[in-house]
Amino acid sequence: MNQGIDRLKLANFGNLELLAKQVVEGFITGLHKSPFHGFSVEFAEHRLYNKGESTRHIDWKLFARSEKLFTKKYEEETNLRCQIVIDCSSSMLFQTSQNISKMEFAVYSAASLIEMLKKQRDAVGISLFGDRLDLHTPAKSSLAHHRFLYSELEKRLKAYDENNKKNTDSIPIIHEIAELCHKRSMVLIFTDLLDNPSREQEFFQALQHLKHNKHEVVVFHVIDKKTEWDFELENRPYTLVDMETGERLKLNPAALKEKYKTAVNSYFASIQSKCIQNRIDYVMADVAQGYDQVLLQYLLKRQQMQ
Repeated sequence: MNQGIDRLKLANFGNLELLAKQVVEGFITGLHKSPFHGFSVEFAEHRLYNKGESTRHIDWKLFARSEKLFTKKYEEETNLRCQIVIDCSSSMLFQTSQNISKMEFAVYSAASLIEMLKKQRDAVGISLFGDRLDLHTPAKSSLAHHRFLYSELEKRLKAYDENNKKNTDSIPIIHEIAELCHKRSMVLIFTDLLDNPSREQEFFQALQHLKHNKHEVVVFHVIDKKTEWDFELENRPYTLVDMETGERLKLNPAALKEKYKTAVNSYFASIQSKCIQNRIDYVMADVAQGYDQVLLQYLLKRQQMQ
């Protein structure tokens, strides 16, 4: 049965700010830089002019035809468009030593960011994927939209089911998201990066697609560092199960620990290096630290860099 998001856990993020490092499309008088000059970029409809309002946005051409004062109303008068992308493959349901799954970590991180962006009156959307893009919502700032996002995130708070496994196929999906996000945005990707290592170059080509479309990209590497990176397991026989394919492997961790750590360190170090080369923020999101501490440290670091 799905859990609900504990809203009390999100309260600490209401007073923090998520600031864009680069130009984003949005309301020019907000917290973030805009490439446009003027009030907004998306005209929605007219509304009657109210006495005492600024005359700056009166449609004078319409006044000449109707002899009535109307102002132009715009869609999403927002500071920032943020797209939160979450890897929902079965490996993200791995229950860590902290009795929290990587998926729960990602969901609470996303919910905290939504809460923060809501206070900033910024627009936010989510993209959820495994072997295909399960959900993609455009970035909006309405309360109804926020409620919908929370409900969709809560559906992902579930236990692992070996009869309902889902693989990861991030490369074509990131390309798809790059095409679906039509306006400059901040794209935050939460993933455990447990994809085919031989496709690393293709993965970065997909991230470069986002960068080419003028998006700011941040990769949160969600991982249980103690188990998945350092391979710290008891010295006894184990049967390890691939949560995405169901493949089983019997082994003693001590016999493979050094070789495993060498390979994993090389792979993740290469990803970090390529992120730096491509001006992509890489964030080690160790589940053992807690989503609140990981986000807090990252947000404080961003504020210091502004």
